[in-house]
Amino acid sequence: MGDDFKSRLDAVRARIERAARRAGRDPGGVALVAVSKSVSVECLREAAACGCRVFGENRVQEALAKMEVLGARAHAGKESEAPAAPGRARGIEEDGASWRTGGGRVQTGASEPIPMGGRAPDKINWHLIGPLQTNKIKAAVGRFALLHAVDRLEVAERLDRMARERGLTQAILLEVNVAGEKTKHGFSPDELVRLIERMGAFQGIRVLGLMAIPPVVEAPEEARPFFRRLRMLAAEVQARRIPGVTMRELSMGMSGDFEVAVEEGATLVRIGTALFGPREAETDFKSVPES
Repeated sequence: MGDDFKSRLDAVRARIERAARRAGRDPGGVALVAVSKSVSVECLREAAACGCRVFGENRVQEALAKMEVLGARAHAGKESEAPAAPGRARGIEEDGASWRTGGGRVQTGASEPIPMGGRAPDKINWHLIGPLQTNKIKAAVGRFALLHAVDRLEVAERLDRMARERGLTQAILLEVNVAGEKTKHGFSPDELVRLIERMGAFQGIRVLGLMAIPPVVEAPEEARPFFRRLRMLAAEVQARRIPGVTMRELSMGMSGDFEVAVEEGATLVRIGTALFGPREAETDFKSVPES
C-alpha cells in the first residue's frame, strides 16, 4: 500500500475532523475503525505502522486468524474504567440535540486516537462489527474489545452467560434496525426500549451504546434522518438512567456517508473502502469450532 495508504488515511482523518468541527464537536471524540474484512495481514501490518490501532472484522474466524499473527491488546478480564475520552456520546443530552465530554469508560480500544504521524501501537484492538452467530459466541467472548452488532436478546443472554463463566465483562453495542428493513438485523426501536433495562441487569456484558446501518441511498445526505434517529434513541435511553447501560458510543457511518454520521453524533465510524480500496476475493481463513 505504501504512501497511497497513508494518503488515504490522512484524507479520511481530515474529513472526520472537518465534519466534527462543522457540528461543533471535538474531533478527538470520533474514533476510526478500519474495516479489515478480506484485507491481508501484510496490509494490516502496514496500516498499523501508519497509526491505525482499531480494526473491525465481520467474521470471528477471520479475526482470530489475524490476531494470531498480529497480536491483540489485552482487554479481557474484570471490568475496568479507562481514562475519559473527550467528546464521546456518554454526555448526550436528553433531547438528543448535543453531546458533552464524558467520564470514565470501559476500554474499547478507541478512546485514545493516534495523532497524524504518530507511531504504530504496540498492540492492536479488534472490534467485531458483523452479526455474531450464536455458535461463535464461545470463540468471541473476551477476544474483542467491543462487539458492535448484538442484534437480539438471545445473543445478549448467551454472551452474558459465557462472560460470567469466564469471569469477564464483555463490552457491547446494540444494533438497531432504524428503518425497519426486513433484510437487516437489529432491534426495532420499540423493542430496544422495551428490552434494554433487562439487558442492563446482565452482569457479564456492559451495554456502551448503539449501532446502525442505514438503508442504501444515492446521496450521503439521505442517510441523515436515520443517523439522527439513532442519536435520538440513544438520548431517550440515556434519559432513563438504566444501571449497567450507557450511551457513550454511537457506531454509525461508513465510507460513503461517515461525514454525515459524524455531524449527527457518531463516535465510531467504520471505514473500509475509503482506506483499503475495493475488496478482492476473500481469503480462506481457518474456521472456528462451533460451541
